[in-house]
Amino acid sequence: MKMHQVKPPKGSRQRNKRIGRGISAGQGKTAGRGTKGQLARSGPGLPGWFEGGQTPLHMRVPKLRGFKMAGRVERVALNVGQLAQYVQEGKVTPDTLAAHGLIRADEKVKILGDGEVTAAIEVHAHAASATARQKIEAAGGSIVLIGA
Repeated sequence: MKMHQVKPPKGSRQRNKRIGRGISAGQGKTAGRGTKGQLARSGPGLPGWFEGGQTPLHMRVPKLRGFKMAGRVERVALNVGQLAQYVQEGKVTPDTLAAHGLIRADEKVKILGDGEVTAAIEVHAHAASATARQKIEAAGGSIVLIGA
């Protein structure tokens, strides 16, 4: 076999469509562009982000509103009424709450004053409201604030 006898495998090479070269070529007259309309004309056509008259994505997405404080600390709020279920050895800590699946292990906890405290419990939390502190101490318990 010589170089001039080498041919590509059958079907691997396809001829280009010669568009707009007469009816017998199969792509004559409208040259595959349909009939009339913006896309049938010569020139740039439509921009890539055009969605055919449907409300565009950048208008459908809600805008960011409001203000987010830079130094804000996110805390999970728990009421004193819920704490009785999660007491272990007289204590409630973020670790015990995470073990029960109430919070994630890396989240900070704030104790709020809704509900009643019946037993004396030692609560470890990152923050506590004044009413929560009052109710826990009135029941004979204590609050230990974990350093943030």
